[in-house]
Amino acid sequence: MSQEIKHKENDTRGMFYMEDDKGITSELTYTKQDNGVLVIDHTETRSELEGKGLASMLLKRSVEYAREKNYKIDPLCPFAEVKFDEHKEYRDVLAS
Repeated sequence: MSQEIKHKENDTRGMFYMEDDKGITSELTYTKQDNGVLVIDHTETRSELEGKGLASMLLKRSVEYAREKNYKIDPLCPFAEVKFDEHKEYRDVLAS
């Protein structure tokens, strides 16, 4: 299974995702605030692939993206919130 992380966004929303021949395997969606904050509002992984770290990879990529673009992240979705608590190295992009 390919682990290529894809990204698409417009002026207000975006998503990081992975897919296979059946479609999207895991996705993380966010909204962009005017103040440079990305609000992660949803993560989802296809049920038979849960627990394999796919959503964690997407979250890591979103943190890298925030660093590249000088965004901050508000981890609104419960999964993202837990991961931000677990990964102290993500604190530099955490919106206050």
